[in-house]
Amino acid sequence: MEGYRWKAAVVTLSDKGYAGEREDKSGPLICEMITEAGYDVEKRLLLPDEKEEIKKCLCTLCDEDGMDVVFTTGGTGFAPRDCTPEATLEAAERNAPGIAEAMRFASLKVTPRGMLSRGVSVIRGKTLILNLPGSPKAVRENLEAVLPTLDHGLAILTERAGECAK
Repeated sequence: MEGYRWKAAVVTLSDKGYAGEREDKSGPLICEMITEAGYDVEKRLLLPDEKEEIKKCLCTLCDEDGMDVVFTTGGTGFAPRDCTPEATLEAAERNAPGIAEAMRFASLKVTPRGMLSRGVSVIRGKTLILNLPGSPKAVRENLEAVLPTLDHGLAILTERAGECAK
């Protein structure tokens, strides 16, 4: 939407990152990419892989902080502690599966391992929540696939535009 900068939060979910044992490279990349695309990063958080803590954070960002969009990174794989999709689904009011499907499709063009991403995209109130992988390479692939279209979806979700297609 021309002239409006979407209010965004970026949440990195990583036990090792939270403990200071690994540098977060995906969160800063998301911030860089979405800022260039016209978003204002108003919150930047780093949390451990704890489902209830993630769910509570997502609900707060949507309900109290009034974010237009929340991007998460990490915790979407098959590791036993990866619980981002489950926490996100518990925070969700409505599903928006096409976004997650588009991101997986973009990754599948690069590697068959793209099918192993369990990330989801959902809506809570007037906030869109997108789960991105934890790898900077996959983050770039996924965001490049969906950023050009998110603006229209966010404009409809936040009632800043009608639903007419162009």
